[in-house]
Amino acid sequence: MAITLNSNIPSGTVGQKWGKYKQESKLVNPANKRKYEVIIVGTGLAGASAAATLSELGYQVKAFCYQDSPRRAHSIAAQGGINAAKNYQNDGDSVYRLFYDTIKGGDFRAREANVHRLAEVSVNIIDQCAAQGVPFAREYGGTLTNRSFGGAQVSRTFYARGQTGQQLLLGAYQALCKQIAAGGVKMYPRTEMLDLVIVDGYAKGIVVRDLVTGKISSHAADAVILATGGYGNVFFLSTNAQGCNVTATFRAYKKGAAFANPCYTQIHPTCIPVTGDHQSKLTLMSESLRNDGRVWVPKNKGDHRAPDQIPEDERDYYLERKYPSYGNLAPRDIASRAAKEACDDGRGVGPSGLGVYLDFSASINRLGEDKIRERYGNLFDMYERITGENAYRVPMRIYPAVHYTMGGLWVDYNLMSNIPGLFVMGEANFSDHGANRLGASALMQGLADGYFVIPYTIGNFFASHPKNRPTEDHPAFKQVEDEVNARTRKLLSIRGKRTVRDFHRSLGKIMWEKCGMARNEKGLHEALMEIPALRQEFWENVNVLGENGELNQALEQAGRVADFLEFGELLCYDALHRAESCGGHFREEFQTEDGEALRQDDKFSYVAAWEYKGLDNYPELNKEPLTYEEIKMATRSYK
Repeated sequence: MAITLNSNIPSGTVGQKWGKYKQESKLVNPANKRKYEVIIVGTGLAGASAAATLSELGYQVKAFCYQDSPRRAHSIAAQGGINAAKNYQNDGDSVYRLFYDTIKGGDFRAREANVHRLAEVSVNIIDQCAAQGVPFAREYGGTLTNRSFGGAQVSRTFYARGQTGQQLLLGAYQALCKQIAAGGVKMYPRTEMLDLVIVDGYAKGIVVRDLVTGKISSHAADAVILATGGYGNVFFLSTNAQGCNVTATFRAYKKGAAFANPCYTQIHPTCIPVTGDHQSKLTLMSESLRNDGRVWVPKNKGDHRAPDQIPEDERDYYLERKYPSYGNLAPRDIASRAAKEACDDGRGVGPSGLGVYLDFSASINRLGEDKIRERYGNLFDMYERITGENAYRVPMRIYPAVHYTMGGLWVDYNLMSNIPGLFVMGEANFSDHGANRLGASALMQGLADGYFVIPYTIGNFFASHPKNRPTEDHPAFKQVEDEVNARTRKLLSIRGKRTVRDFHRSLGKIMWEKCGMARNEKGLHEALMEIPALRQEFWENVNVLGENGELNQALEQAGRVADFLEFGELLCYDALHRAESCGGHFREEFQTEDGEALRQDDKFSYVAAWEYKGLDNYPELNKEPLTYEEIKMATRSYK
């Protein structure tokens, strides 16, 4: 039986929907809020802001993270900024323009109502964070300043040098700590969710493992919120922290939650190039650098001269040449493919030939080195520590890398999955970014969901459904605990000859080569033969050292890689079925004469929501049509 996908979008014009929703929502009175318990998995921007806000409202919150502190969430790694339609620069920005840029940036594959709501609440996020003391960059007179990001022709990105994610997370973290101290939030660090518990069709709890002692335990609640980030590490090498994984959302998928658009993965154009097989992750250089850095390669193939030896007329500033309206601030997917094209043409730079220059010499000459240091100093310092090169003197070398994932669990307008009581926020859901996320919109979505959306929607859910929280001794919890324990015993019993990381690296190679920056039918068919074979070998030949009743990082990694080995297959199924190019999903068979993405709106203007049908069985495809009431679909052009 197919899943029923009801987006529950309110009626009215797109600009009226959120206001109408809030006005008509059912409420839980303050005394009754104390009777509800909410589980939140993940304490990055979405999870921490939701935990703090729901606790402030009176709900009892249990928050879980596998890190030793919520401060270690991967949100801390975001560098460049957060978007908001404040129009402080008086350069023509508006809620509508942010809404339109986001829909266009996502190549017309996002849900219109959710995106407009995001643009609406963006203006409140900045006030909230500034009130928390987040040290946004300011103009000389003290007012907040902005910079530009890819895919926009206005300056709407608020920032704190190159550490915006860290500063925003500290703001949410201090709000969370206040509620922990007040007793409204019970924090469970070093604790990993290993499965979802469903009782009578409703999400009612989770089963977790204490990462220090190995103890498996259950936790019941009236609702479960997943805010566990994206799945970019299915590619092994990505800009994500090594611990980032798909386990929470994938286990929910195996329990019946629809997984939407998994093939929508974002390749970020501004990453430090790969240097060898010894690497376990890659390092991002903020997109904000493209405000003042010019991207170029030599015009001639095989030109290996030092960059300062290549005259200006022998340089190809290819983004400025191909996309004159946006230049170096073309959206990420377009800038990434353009870099790949230049390197495939034999004009790449650096030892591997897989690199392009990001050159600040013109900006330093125009503004002075001190101004560039003021804007990006910590990023330049980080680049020099990693590469040994001083980017004030020689151009940075960059190349695209896996960064963010636009797909995720399917949610309706309430941010609730098709499993009642299971809510999903931030990068873990699919709803706001379509086929390509514009820079500085991830932080915006995480905080919008946590501070301003979930408090209304979860209250409406509680007020609309009878209260019925089971206890942890319910048979459903015991059954899931048994499944988790059996899986753990199996992983520890194999004692094969290959390490978990070796399997992960092999999977990542398949995914990058066959389903990476470009995909084609032949490569995807090959991947769908290679991944199951690799998965079978994993369960026969993986070597997980140590025992369960102790701190065992090999066991943690094994569980995550086991999920990636199943999820990678789903991602390739989705990429194969979507016979079009859109945003970060670039099927080589579907491109224009000049190499741009070619959508097939008459065939694929829908959300692809996949339903689990068992291991080695083809998942069932469910479709949510995408209809645009306010915006007219158009060919996406940044020229």
